Amino acid sequence: MAIRTLITMWPLFFGLSLIGLTVGVQGSLLGVRAELEGFDDTLIGLLMSCYYAGFLAGSLYAPRLIQTVGHIRTFGALSALASVTILVHASFVDPWTWAAMRLLTGFAFSAIYVVSESWLNQAATNENRGQILSLYTIILLSGICAGQFMLKLADPADFDLFILISVMVSLAAMPILMTVLPTPPREEFQRVTIAHLWRRAPMGVMGIVLAQWCSSVIFGMGAVYAFKLGMSVSEVANFMAAMMAGGMVIQWPLGRVSDLIDRRWVMGAACILAAGAAAMASRHSSASWELYLLAFLFGGFTLSLYSLVVALTNDHLRPAEIIPASGTIVMVSGLSSVTGPLTVAFLMQTLGLGSFFLLLAGVLLLMAIISIWRVLTIPALPSEYKTQSTLQAAPAPVGTVLHAEEEEPQ
Repeated sequence: MAIRTLITMWPLFFGLSLIGLTVGVQGSLLGVRAELEGFDDTLIGLLMSCYYAGFLAGSLYAPRLIQTVGHIRTFGALSALASVTILVHASFVDPWTWAAMRLLTGFAFSAIYVVSESWLNQAATNENRGQILSLYTIILLSGICAGQFMLKLADPADFDLFILISVMVSLAAMPILMTVLPTPPREEFQRVTIAHLWRRAPMGVMGIVLAQWCSSVIFGMGAVYAFKLGMSVSEVANFMAAMMAGGMVIQWPLGRVSDLIDRRWVMGAACILAAGAAAMASRHSSASWELYLLAFLFGGFTLSLYSLVVALTNDHLRPAEIIPASGTIVMVSGLSSVTGPLTVAFLMQTLGLGSFFLLLAGVLLLMAIISIWRVLTIPALPSEYKTQSTLQAAPAPVGTVLHAEEEEPQ
């Protein structure tokens, strides 16, 4: 990637690194604080699900908003909204107020990602777009992982962390609002329907639903589970960071292997390994290096599934369909994510803490069975039709995805 390209895009990457930090610390902070305030488990699941509902709404409405008022005004307004909502959490400790704020926060971050990625797409070329996508994802995931350790900076029961998050969101907007990068034109694409996506890649659609459901549970209820287990705030941060770090480290080699063999075998194997780690983790009732290692493996194989299923889906699409299909993928992911935290919160309250990892293990085993069954019954796609996989972040907790343009298969 040209050094000049990196230099021109530094405001975006700097801003996105701060956004990643805020996304990482905010979800865990609210989960811990909700427990400290004695919120009902089902209410905690509801307010966590509201983030994903807001993110879904933002991904659908943000393009229209950008076309109306422009990229810069949209980014500035939504950054201000995200900065305000976190302060409202600390000022009005009420589950229904928090649910409304999580909805607005999800909407704000979704629109911020759309604006940022439009600029990245405009600055990228076909030759370096894959590298830019990987760097973009690494920055966001690194920020989310590092954000977990910010829980150690202050007591979650105090106002300090909420103020710090608000400040970081505001700082993230400053370099982007002052950037000299030209505002990209907003192109219209014909949306690919869910039905069309299903006809082309049913395994991709099923994989997106199941993988994103698991991701939403990790991001939405992981900190709540750890805190209920009796972990300290510092141990909760270590537990969550271990899962995020696993996602960063394991995602790339899995993607490379899936480029060489049938992706469905890789998905099935990853699901089995993740389910095994989850089942073993469910037997631990306190923080330990063994639990952190299992969390690393579980998070690594589970959070890597999204890249695999998106790559599998793109393999079955025409090049002209890849970009419009990304919006449909975000929509399917968002719909699945909304149900994750709420379902797990209800089952944890009904069946106990042990159901957290066991339920995730069951969903992962279901995905493994579907993947392997389709390998055995459906012929593999010819290698010349496979797109190259890249690091990708699940849209609900992080952002949408950029796709390099591919040559039409001959």
